[in-house]
Amino acid sequence: MTSKKRPKKLAETPASVRESFASGPDGTNLYVRYRQGPQQLNFLLCDGIVCDGYIYKYLWDDLAQLGSVAHWNYRGHGRSSHPRDPKRITIRDHAADLNCVREWLGDPPLVLVGHSLGTQVVLEAYRQRPQRVTAMVLMNGSVGRVTYTFKGSDLLATLLPNLISAVARYPRVTRALWSRIPPGLGLALGVLSRDVNVSAVRVEDIRPYFEHASSVDFELFLRMLHEAGEHTAEDVLPTVEPPVLVLAGGKDSFTPPELSEAMVRSLPHAELVLVPTGTHILPLEERELVRESITTFLTGVTKG
Repeated sequence: MTSKKRPKKLAETPASVRESFASGPDGTNLYVRYRQGPQQLNFLLCDGIVCDGYIYKYLWDDLAQLGSVAHWNYRGHGRSSHPRDPKRITIRDHAADLNCVREWLGDPPLVLVGHSLGTQVVLEAYRQRPQRVTAMVLMNGSVGRVTYTFKGSDLLATLLPNLISAVARYPRVTRALWSRIPPGLGLALGVLSRDVNVSAVRVEDIRPYFEHASSVDFELFLRMLHEAGEHTAEDVLPTVEPPVLVLAGGKDSFTPPELSEAMVRSLPHAELVLVPTGTHILPLEERELVRESITTFLTGVTKG
């Protein structure tokens, strides 16, 4: 697995958006974009695995109406560099990176927002540093052990070790094959498997996911997925003092809704919004509902 990837050159951005790099605990460069908002609320957005912000296409603008918004890329993702230490790709490492980003932002009180894998990262970051977290918004996520619950089976957890070994033996071949999978093919498979609801989402909104996924180091992806499958933040839930909003899709086969329901039962101050027709990309399918749910939730938080 290569560790030579350098941060990509920052593109032209609107004057209201600032782009830069924070530094992880091991010196890994972490891409951060920041947008100043009108009020005292501050949001920090955390992605799912092999994602670089596509899921926040609408929330990036919608949350900016409520406060300042920051978004970052995991190590080895998007514009962030590969980890200087290839072994530092656990959920704890990503959580430590998140807390470094918090410091880079000036350590303001934050609403931590996580989608999919971002749920684990947010909870683990809270374990490491609970101070100045005012609220959480967790979408289509789980506390952990995700490879044991993917599509209601532990098959992925069983297959991963052998798959990682095979990729390590033939890195050039697998890297070439992975990078050459057409984004359109991945999208078509998602539609056929009903993991993408084309009646509720625009194709151009999800195409960036498949385009970015093909650029991520395949072995890095598999090892990250394995680490996520072996990690759990279940023991953190009873200790979470800030209010938490959990959003789930009734047709989410990646992180089934019963995982969100169980999470809410273990959190001291949580509420659940379950969208029966929603899939794993709920923020793109139900923009208005997600925006209104977060706005209503935060109104209660700020009044409290």
